[in-house]
Amino acid sequence: MKTPVTITVTGAAGQIAYSLLFRIASGSMLGCDQPVNLRLLEIEPAMKALNGVVMELQDCAFPLVNDIVATCDPDEAFKDANWCILVGSVPRKAGMERKDLLSINGKLFIGQGKSIAANAAKDVRVFVVGNPCNTNALIAMKNAAGVPNDRFFAMTRLDENRAKSQLADKAGVHVSRVTNMAIWGNHSATQYPDWTNAKIDGKPVTDLISDMDWLKGEFITTVQQRGAAIIAARGLSSAASAANAAVDTVRSLSFPTPEGDWHSVAVCSDGSYGIEAGIICSFPIRTKEDGSWEIVQGLPIDAFSREKIDATVNELLEEKAAVSDIL
Repeated sequence: MKTPVTITVTGAAGQIAYSLLFRIASGSMLGCDQPVNLRLLEIEPAMKALNGVVMELQDCAFPLVNDIVATCDPDEAFKDANWCILVGSVPRKAGMERKDLLSINGKLFIGQGKSIAANAAKDVRVFVVGNPCNTNALIAMKNAAGVPNDRFFAMTRLDENRAKSQLADKAGVHVSRVTNMAIWGNHSATQYPDWTNAKIDGKPVTDLISDMDWLKGEFITTVQQRGAAIIAARGLSSAASAANAAVDTVRSLSFPTPEGDWHSVAVCSDGSYGIEAGIICSFPIRTKEDGSWEIVQGLPIDAFSREKIDATVNELLEEKAAVSDIL
């Protein structure tokens, strides 16, 4: 048996974590031969519910689960963690401005960044799911002294999956035939799902979808606003699909990317494509054989795409300015 990988999940009694934890424990994320230690973090009022989740995990008798610790102490939760999946965050409520949400969650991610730096394993990787995830990841990164910037990620795989599904439906093909979908920018209503570089059966999207008005309009807005549409339909935010995208992301960062393809995740910008260095921005990413990753270079960016990318990057810069006092 391999040495167990220690995975910390925050907000572990919440909706997303409830869908996520059983996928991790079953081997869907890191493979059917990789044992795991689960470190589950919650706030004190949610510990009773978290203990119920632990009971269910135990009752599944997953062969890969080596150990489970449920705690409200961040230092205990992040001890020796190889992966920190930060799901927990304060949700945006009616009447709350985005800057208010950034300020409230900022305090949480300051503490978690410091605790990760003090307690996690040397090879720790930090993946932020809790929204606004790009800037939450930036705050954690800036407060995790000694942890390299290339260890921090924020989730835009859900947006990639949504975009692939929309293109497949429009083209009348199975979703597995859609590749090379890049999400640029912020996980918000400004994100840009880049159909200009996407492929269907290895060919440009426009070979199968000729409706340019749809591609430039409804397709983009549907992906951007999908989360709100799900809330309107079911009265609750995306949970199972978000958990699935989290599994997809960690798996894609842990194993080599198929030849010629890429996956989307927000990382610390190095200035590629004229995007300001130092912000957490979504790019097309390729994971290499040695487990490191790189931003895919040299993709053509036409005037339409440039405008969309600039708009979402500007929002990220505004968010960064809004939390500048805690960075």
